[in-house]
Amino acid sequence: MQIQKRVEEDLKKALRERAEVTRDTLRMLLADLKKKQIDENRDLSEDEELAVCQKAVKMRQESIVQFEKGGREDLASRERAELAVVQGFLPQALSEDEVRAAARAILDDLKVTSKKDLGVAMKTLMARHKNRVDGKLAQKILGEMLS
Repeated sequence: MQIQKRVEEDLKKALRERAEVTRDTLRMLLADLKKKQIDENRDLSEDEELAVCQKAVKMRQESIVQFEKGGREDLASRERAELAVVQGFLPQALSEDEVRAAARAILDDLKVTSKKDLGVAMKTLMARHKNRVDGKLAQKILGEMLS
């Protein structure tokens, strides 16, 4: 419930400041959070709230790619602005170098050397650095290290 309260407070602030993109983005995010809460029929845990935010981030990243392919830079720039707003509610992601170091440490800990154990390494990496590692980046790095 902590993220939802922050979204509500930031929405009030955006309304006072007449920040159109922020206001619209926070309204969509709040609607997503409330929908999930209704679907679950209970208050959401912080992990569930983070999952809703991560889903919103992925949607916007995919939209940016599609708009750029379609030559709609105006829509892509709006999506980037929305992406920045939503990312403000997520924990700071690890950089590529930090992910490489974490992946190397996990491969050493688990003594994994073959590509067939990629799933075990991925699961461990994602569990240790919950909500801070991009899955695609982690898979790419682990794949390079195990090949």
